[in-house]
Amino acid sequence: MSLANRCTQSFPAEIQSKGQELLNNHRTILGDCTSEYFETRIQLGRQEVYNVWLEWRLEPQQNVCLEVCCTCAKFVEELVLCEHVWAALLIADREGWDGYVPGYSTVRVKHAYVEDEVPEEDDGDDEDDSQEAFLNAMTTSMGVASELPQGPEWEQRLHSIRQLSAVDVGQELHGELLQTSKNRQAWYFLNLEDSRQRGEVMIDLFHRETRKNGQFGKIKALKLAPEELEQFSDPEDQELLSLLLGNIPEYEDQDSYPYRNANEQKVTKALLRSAMTDFIMPRLCGTGRFGWTDDRTPDTFRALEWDNGEPWRLGLEVQHHEEEDRWQLWGYLQRGAERMDLADPVLLLKDGLAIMKTTVSRLEVGSSFGWIVHLRSQGPIAVPRDQQDHLLESLWRMPALPSVDLPDELRWNCQRFKPRPKVMLVQAGPTDHRTLGATVAFDYGGEVVPWRGLEAAVVDRDKRQVLQRDREAERKSIETLTQLGFTIPQERYRREKFDFLLSVELLPEVVRQLVPTDWIVETDGHEIRQAGDVSLSVSSVIDWFELDGKVDFGGVQASMPALLEAAERGDTLLTLEDGSRGMLPESWLQQYASLVRLGKVDGDKLKFSKSQAAILDALLAAQPHVNIDEKFQEIREQLRSFEGVKCADEPKGFLGSLRHYQQEGLGWLLFLQRFRFGGCLADDMGLGKTVQVLALLQQHYSNLKEDQKRRPSLVIVPRSLVHNWIEEAGQFVPELRVLDYTGTGRIPLIEQFAECDLIITTYGTLRRDIMDLQKLEFEYTILDEAQAIKNSGSQASKACRLINSQYHLALTGTPVENHLGELWSIFEFLNPGMLGRASQRKLLSQAGNKGEPVDERSLQLLAKALRPFLLRRTKEQVLSELPEKTEQTLYCELGTEQRKHYDSLRAHYRTALGKQIGEVGIERSKIQVLEALLRLRQVACHPGLIDPDLRHESSAKLETLHEQLRSILEEGHKALIFSQFTSLLSIVRDQLDREGVTYAYLDGRTRKRKEQVDWFQNDPDCRVFLISLKAGGQGLNLTAADYVFILDPWWNPAVEAQAVDRAHRIGQTRRVFAYRLIARNTVEEKILQLQSDKRRLAEAIITADNSLIAKLTSDDLQLLLS
Repeated sequence: MSLANRCTQSFPAEIQSKGQELLNNHRTILGDCTSEYFETRIQLGRQEVYNVWLEWRLEPQQNVCLEVCCTCAKFVEELVLCEHVWAALLIADREGWDGYVPGYSTVRVKHAYVEDEVPEEDDGDDEDDSQEAFLNAMTTSMGVASELPQGPEWEQRLHSIRQLSAVDVGQELHGELLQTSKNRQAWYFLNLEDSRQRGEVMIDLFHRETRKNGQFGKIKALKLAPEELEQFSDPEDQELLSLLLGNIPEYEDQDSYPYRNANEQKVTKALLRSAMTDFIMPRLCGTGRFGWTDDRTPDTFRALEWDNGEPWRLGLEVQHHEEEDRWQLWGYLQRGAERMDLADPVLLLKDGLAIMKTTVSRLEVGSSFGWIVHLRSQGPIAVPRDQQDHLLESLWRMPALPSVDLPDELRWNCQRFKPRPKVMLVQAGPTDHRTLGATVAFDYGGEVVPWRGLEAAVVDRDKRQVLQRDREAERKSIETLTQLGFTIPQERYRREKFDFLLSVELLPEVVRQLVPTDWIVETDGHEIRQAGDVSLSVSSVIDWFELDGKVDFGGVQASMPALLEAAERGDTLLTLEDGSRGMLPESWLQQYASLVRLGKVDGDKLKFSKSQAAILDALLAAQPHVNIDEKFQEIREQLRSFEGVKCADEPKGFLGSLRHYQQEGLGWLLFLQRFRFGGCLADDMGLGKTVQVLALLQQHYSNLKEDQKRRPSLVIVPRSLVHNWIEEAGQFVPELRVLDYTGTGRIPLIEQFAECDLIITTYGTLRRDIMDLQKLEFEYTILDEAQAIKNSGSQASKACRLINSQYHLALTGTPVENHLGELWSIFEFLNPGMLGRASQRKLLSQAGNKGEPVDERSLQLLAKALRPFLLRRTKEQVLSELPEKTEQTLYCELGTEQRKHYDSLRAHYRTALGKQIGEVGIERSKIQVLEALLRLRQVACHPGLIDPDLRHESSAKLETLHEQLRSILEEGHKALIFSQFTSLLSIVRDQLDREGVTYAYLDGRTRKRKEQVDWFQNDPDCRVFLISLKAGGQGLNLTAADYVFILDPWWNPAVEAQAVDRAHRIGQTRRVFAYRLIARNTVEEKILQLQSDKRRLAEAIITADNSLIAKLTSDDLQLLLS
């Protein structure tokens, strides 16, 4: 029968119904629970929580009394049993606590605040009844009426205060009277029977008073109220009684003192809790009035003294009983050299006290107290002689075994063994995929003992061997689990199946923490092994290298491809050949996986092309266990000699002289040629990349023997650089035959290729003619401004990769403009497969983007691997003689009319975009966002860019530009003016025409580009060059100018830097001033802020900037429109 059913008679049906409803609809939380005590919390709302306690005890005739308590107002103030208590009974049944309550009959339910009726015993004292009479007399004598007087309100209020004051004064006078007329002395009788039942010290309170002759009277039972403490003459009695009563707040515990008289609320007994024993017990003994009696009467009182020595400890001994030829198991208490028979103490308490006949001592037995209870009540345990092995095995398997003294013939080999903890994880339920159930055990030399197993040792009877459990080590292991997020199951069925529960999300971290510390961790019955050494070996085949990589998992090996496949799936574990699971070597993968993935999987091995030798070398250099063959070692040494590449002199036939750094560049280009590697010359703009390549081509063709096939080299450039290449080739390498393969009449020129050394064409031409050009063979394919193929999926990029040539070179000042994926595209042209599969391009593209972590170690290794194939020098590094460059931002304040135009347009787009993004999100609104930003940028430059009718109005930027130009033109300087908006350049042209200023002009539609450049460079009257930012920002030498104006900011500052470097380059002899014009409090100012915030690509490889538009967020848009 459930506990609730046994208590039904105490609860009305309405209360039971409300309690059931509470349980169904509200949250309940278990508190502390023991076999005798049950606590729960019932939460009705955010601030409405009620605590409920249940505690049972046995009454005479073995009847059960269940004392209940609740913190609700109904229980406390109305003194009735509430629905919360009934709900707690149902919870106790659900959690199985009813199994601890003995018997099957009806349980008496006792309200904690309603005392049982206890008949008053006449102890001969009537001072307890005197206070009320005294107070009545005092109030009467003070003239306090029982009814309010008839009169004004103020008089009635004063009368009420008089009544209250009279009571207080009466109590004070009564206390003084008792103090002068009474002199009490407290006595403390240890209640042996109650103490034995509760396991804690129960004290019956007694006292005696002084008689008229000054002598103490008889010792009598005490009924004590807190206000009577001052009647005791000894201050020690007052303090001890105060502590026992709980009147001092830090020791207050009402539950410790349930023994009160129902009518007078006076204490007759006191319970000394274990936590207070060491503090109070020595003081009780010090009074000389604490002790015990045989018959609970003062006549047989025996005082107890406090023994402050070491605690007594329990021991067992097995002796041979000669007469009956059997073994006898008995106990004793021991401390140091002292030893006492287990039957000698008057009382032994579980809370750690040993009561002897005259002393009270400490007792330290822990969980072995059950031995004391049984042996003292039942006597020694007798065992037949022929069952001695069974006895010993049974002893060692006991859950709490004290020290055992055995005769020599019964001694087994006992060892203390440090256990290896083990946690076994399975899915907690058939439909619960987010929770794992955990069972904990400990491995003692191959014997696995469940954590909840009660045996004290692991026993092998055949070997007569005992491994004693290390409970402290086990406790620390359990502590580790709780710190990692393991929780105790609350539901009963799970508590029976599992020791702990664990959220699935925590498993990877648990494995990472436990496995390296020698834990055994199993999932679904499979052990998880920790990764050990990584061994690598390289062998050379005709056209590639084979990398054989193995990771050791405790004697079981896994191949490198298997590890990479598991890592790409996002797995933490790898299934090994023996069925166990291997924990992926996370730190190793983080550092080297990006490079290892560059190889091509071939069974259990990885294949690397010859062009990937440097990547393979960078990977192997950091590994402790590597085996390589002779051929790869030779290539490693050659690659490492790259650091020692020597300068190369100008070849025969090269007209001109190379600077020192250009000679180094030529030496590097020859190094690449020797190994047939492709390379990227990434020198800063203006350092003469073209000249270095022309020197290489001159040397290459000069060294060709007559019997060697002479194939032309193909140079692919932006249209704006065609004439620049032709002109510089004619200047520096006139022996080389150059052909301009551009324009509408170019197709017949293909027949002349064999007679030429250098073919100059454009990316657009290549894209259109690739079907014809891919059939031809070239010596070199050279890409100038190679960032043109940064998009690996573009038609230009695909066309470049289809060209058939012996050597590949790429020239660019910005190999990375937006993300590292652009570097992959360039190197896929230079050395196909060098940076791995297309999936690696995606990884490189993500590196450094907002919210994407960058593995600095991987980038360092990648930089090291690319070092032989990518050469970059900045002007600051190699051109100390280059004049200084000063860059400045000029802020322009919009005028009244222009500000109105801008604010109106901004308000329109802020509303329109807010609605659009709210409906479909920012990812699907990119086109509308780009349009809005474009229009705002245009009106910030000049309102005429969006409304032709406003073309003749002025703007803040034009006014600023006009002021600057007037000053520098008067001083004889030349200036470059860049804008991405040709319509803005057109407005500037009109202004210059009105002022009579001579200028050159270049945009994407300009055909005679070279003539415009030459005119500006050589004619002193041509003082201004208007240039489209995208069309003229590359490859032009415009050193005649020493002032540069950028009328509008571009998202990528690298583009702006290219424009400035048209003037700040080799050949410039004057200081260069670059001005960026920004309209204040407009989107342009925000663009500058975003440029500063978003520079995040890996400096370790090459410097450039992220794409702002591609990764624009809602927050960024709000900034731009603010």
